[in-house]
Amino acid sequence: MTEFSPFSATLGGILIGISVVLLMFSIGRVAGMTGIVAGIIPPLPEDWKWRASFLAGAVIAPILYVAISGQTVDLTVPVSHGALVAGGLLVGVGVTFGSGCTSGHGVCGIARLSKRSIVATGVFMISTFVTVFLVRHVLSF
Repeated sequence: MTEFSPFSATLGGILIGISVVLLMFSIGRVAGMTGIVAGIIPPLPEDWKWRASFLAGAVIAPILYVAISGQTVDLTVPVSHGALVAGGLLVGVGVTFGSGCTSGHGVCGIARLSKRSIVATGVFMISTFVTVFLVRHVLSF
């Protein structure tokens, strides 16, 4: 079972939206996490510094939030390490064939009314619904 908090979800969405808009307006780049991560893998491109800064912010911001708010975060994962590795590999294959990730297509692409991103996000969502249904209700994990 997962907990849903409308306030924190809304605040998180607003912060993601602001960061995406700031990145686009400041340097004209799309905030797709897969593309950003790929840009810090050697050989480093000329624009690696903004990518490293963006990723550092994505790691440091939650740490600061926990430190300031005093809230704890449950980091338990209800699946095996093998399932995590398999899931990661499947996501990697999907990102490769989909030419981007959920943040690039779902947040940035839809905002730009990209037909390819709208279709890709639809496929992501349908795949997610089917996977959750199968794992929770058919396979009973």
